[in-house]
Amino acid sequence: MRKVTFGGANSLDNYIARPDGSYDWIRWSDETAEIMKDYWRDIDTMVMGRKTWDVALANSPKPKKGKSANPYGHIKTYVFSRTLEAGEQDGAIIVNDDAGEFVGNLKKQDGKEICVMGGGELARDLFEAAVIDEIGFNIHPVLLGKGIPLFHSMSRQIDLELIDCRPFKNGCVYVLYKVL
Repeated sequence: MRKVTFGGANSLDNYIARPDGSYDWIRWSDETAEIMKDYWRDIDTMVMGRKTWDVALANSPKPKKGKSANPYGHIKTYVFSRTLEAGEQDGAIIVNDDAGEFVGNLKKQDGKEICVMGGGELARDLFEAAVIDEIGFNIHPVLLGKGIPLFHSMSRQIDLELIDCRPFKNGCVYVLYKVL
């Protein structure tokens, strides 16, 4: 069965973006690049919510004529939305189905690992459906005070086991947990 990892970057007070969606506070580093290079090699599928997809499209270069607008290139990308019509759009597949059931079915298909990127609304649904296997985040040394939360209220406690923890030279801390 394919592994599903929820990951990204967050502030120490657990926000993934400022209230306006900006993420100018994120500190990129060679250490982050090395982890991401290894991670991207192991995945072939990405799932995200519509708001995260909007940010990804807005912050990627305009595609050349005849090329896909998908900023993740060859990675199969599913975008969960209650407002967009289901079907292919900008190189992604828009999905209106139940996220937990859909990702549960993806896990059973052949392929590499699956990445869940972005905000906590989709992640909450996937945690509730028990389809997330790991959580990996680059925690940044900043308290935003307000913004878009990483996690939303859930109906149950999710227990975790620490797999990896690395401090970076720029003050960030990378953590990787197994969902129990």
